[in-house]
Amino acid sequence: MSHLSVRVRATLAATAIVAVALGVAAVVLVGVLKGSLVDSASAEAARRAYGTAGMITAGPGLIAGRVAEPLDPDVQVIEAAELSEAEWRAALAQPAQPALPITSGQDTSGTGATRSDTTRSTAPRGETARSAAVRPDTIGPAAVRAERWAPAGSFTVATMPVATVDGVVLVQARASLEPAGAALQTLQGLLIPGIPGLLLLVAALTWLAVGRALAPVSAIRTEMADITASDLHRRVPVPRSRDEIARLAETMNRTLDRLELAVDRHKRFVADAAHELRSPLAILRTRLELAPPGPLAAEALTDVERIQALTSDLLLLARLDAGEPACHGEVDLGQVAAEEATRARPRPEIRVELEVAADVVVRGSAEELRRLVANLVDNAVRHADSTVTVRLARDGGGAVLDVRDDGPGIPAEHREAVFDRFTRLDEARGRDAGGSGLGLAIARDIAVRHGGGLSVVGGGPGARLRARLPAP
Repeated sequence: MSHLSVRVRATLAATAIVAVALGVAAVVLVGVLKGSLVDSASAEAARRAYGTAGMITAGPGLIAGRVAEPLDPDVQVIEAAELSEAEWRAALAQPAQPALPITSGQDTSGTGATRSDTTRSTAPRGETARSAAVRPDTIGPAAVRAERWAPAGSFTVATMPVATVDGVVLVQARASLEPAGAALQTLQGLLIPGIPGLLLLVAALTWLAVGRALAPVSAIRTEMADITASDLHRRVPVPRSRDEIARLAETMNRTLDRLELAVDRHKRFVADAAHELRSPLAILRTRLELAPPGPLAAEALTDVERIQALTSDLLLLARLDAGEPACHGEVDLGQVAAEEATRARPRPEIRVELEVAADVVVRGSAEELRRLVANLVDNAVRHADSTVTVRLARDGGGAVLDVRDDGPGIPAEHREAVFDRFTRLDEARGRDAGGSGLGLAIARDIAVRHGGGLSVVGGGPGARLRARLPAP
């Protein structure tokens, strides 16, 4: 489950816990209710037996040694003659029912004492027996008559021995278990659909509650994913609740504050260093140009020119990173591409071909767009074998600038790495040859700043870089 989201795991855990709790509660509820209903039925049977026993001990129930028919159809009276010795002893040996005491008749022993408690009787046939209420789960020969009169599982039976002047008789009363079964079926009918429905409700509420609790985390993650080095001023939203998520958002904002401060210091350092180098380099270049011609002076002048170009690139990157506003207007991109393509470059043997559509106008900074085209053409000339093609066309109202060379090309695994700063794919060459590794990075930053993009397009020999710029 580690690959599942926190929201899913929390929902599953809450639903599982509630399911276990409801299952245990349902089993306990059914068991307790069933026991209570059976006990109530047993108590009702004992009450009926108690009432009939009272009628018998009062005297009118016995006529000429026989028991009159009881008024209650759920009660039967069994005389001693109807049971064998073994059945009689088994009936008297059944567990007593202490819940409902009865008052027995007069004692045949001649003591004249009466009993008001319920006990277990083991008196033999013909002797005075104490009153007792017997549970319906009797097993033995004496239960045969009760099973025919009250089938097991349908009735509960209470058996009471009653002492009379003519001997001991058994009073059996029954109570139906049908109401208990109906109540249990009703409960099951509620639990079977109710528990799954309740679990679905718990899952839905947990899903919504966890989703609402994690909504600030999603907002923080989305904002953090959009923050780049060029917009470190942005901050993640802080929820109103003063909980752990709010403290996390505040900590992330303080971290962004420190990061922005560090990046600003770095940018200022690069800009200040590049600016301070411009004047000494300009003076050094002037002195080298005025010095007597020679191989050493020419090499030194070349190195100074490369350092000046690197300093200029660093200053431009500092301005782009700082987001300094540029003077924007309508720029004829075709004219800019033609001027930069025909400019003299260190490799005059490379032929630059132009395929420029007319009236391709974009809105932006003329200086920055000129630098974009120049960097792309310089990079193509540096790696071309013989020819560089500059193609400018319209595409859906925008402008598409393709610069292609017939050189070795750019491997597919490096098509994004070439836009990183100070990245050079030709590390085998000396660091004094080729560019500084900032040209394509500057070109992409300029394209992105103008609402477009720059990428490497595959297909065909050589390398092809495509810049897209939106229409004004």
